[in-house]
Amino acid sequence: MSRTAPQRTTTGWIPLAVLATAQFLVVLSTSIVNVALPQIRTGLDLSDTGQAWTVNAYVLVFGALLLPGGRAGDVYGLRRVFLLGTGLFALASVGAALAPTAIVLIICRALQGIGAALLAPTALALVLTLYPGGKRRGTALGVWGAVSGAGGAAGVLLSGVLTSLFGWQAVFVVMVPLAVAVLVATWLLVGADRPRGGSLDAPGAVTVTAGLVALTYGLSGFWPVAVIGVALLALFVVLQRRAADPLLPGRMRVVAMPNVLMALLGAVWLGLFYFLPLYQQRTLGYTPLEAGLTQLPLALMITVASWVTGKVPGRAVLPAGLLILATGLAWLSRTPADGSFLPDLLGPTLLIGIGLGVAFVRLTAMSSAGVPAADNGLAGGLVNATRQIGGAIGLSFLVLLPSYGAAFLACATVTLLISVLSL
Repeated sequence: MSRTAPQRTTTGWIPLAVLATAQFLVVLSTSIVNVALPQIRTGLDLSDTGQAWTVNAYVLVFGALLLPGGRAGDVYGLRRVFLLGTGLFALASVGAALAPTAIVLIICRALQGIGAALLAPTALALVLTLYPGGKRRGTALGVWGAVSGAGGAAGVLLSGVLTSLFGWQAVFVVMVPLAVAVLVATWLLVGADRPRGGSLDAPGAVTVTAGLVALTYGLSGFWPVAVIGVALLALFVVLQRRAADPLLPGRMRVVAMPNVLMALLGAVWLGLFYFLPLYQQRTLGYTPLEAGLTQLPLALMITVASWVTGKVPGRAVLPAGLLILATGLAWLSRTPADGSFLPDLLGPTLLIGIGLGVAFVRLTAMSSAGVPAADNGLAGGLVNATRQIGGAIGLSFLVLLPSYGAAFLACATVTLLISVLSL
């Protein structure tokens, strides 16, 4: 059975605003804990490992389940799976805010990741379905890129403000009313789509999820587990070749390269928003509020660049944006111990904002080009999965580097590689 358009079609942009808000929440949840980490560490007696897993529990589970989450939307209905994921995300946010111990917090962050893995790919698939082509799709993806890009910087900004005023619990509380509002608005404004039918490839879903979790966990220092992860991913490839209705069919090769590039961009993305707040607080002595407020120009520049990129054609836009991003990261890698905002942070973050906005919109568009409508959920899951898993694996390596400057320089080098490959 093939999927039809939603029963209640739209010519307006309000459904886009609702779905984009959901995507904003997903990205926000990745970065909003970063500034709050020192307070969380003190409040719940986090170890260094626990601090890293407060971030990685969300990123890892989210990334590992995105492919099954996206395909579940194709099989069972995009809106149905989206609503389920949004509800779970809201409940997990409540649990994280009330967490009495580090273990409970990490579990709730993992549950947030499950909810996000259901809502993120189906939200993008609904956007692709509601705005199927031409200038409207370009505008929609520009908005999508703007909120996705701004979500990382806005997470740092909100985290600083909320942590300073109300404590670390507030960074989770703030997501609850937003998630509930998205849930209600989607129910009222986005029509139910007709499921494709069929069944979810359970062996494929289990092996790819377990393989990605084991690989990323193993890269944090448990190398035998990483080997198990590689073996499970190899088994996944074998199973996909034999499955009647595979989780990742061969026709998705059309978007293989854009997703490889998105994985590399994910490493740069997560590395930036992980190390920048730590450099500001631990080296420059910024308060959480100061660290958050200094992200405002970055968030603004990502938003503007994403919006403009959705309207500008041309193959040269992506490599040019990546070169600007690499320049900003290389500038930031100086990380002087006595640095100040205007000479050492403002310039590089403006360049980084331009580059991230351009790269995210262009790679998202490339990752859905040529994909059949019946695979929109899978395309949305794949592009989100590659970015998140790329980010988790990249962060596992970046934390091994000796300084913040070395991490930013490594991100600049990866960005140059993306620019070359994009040609």
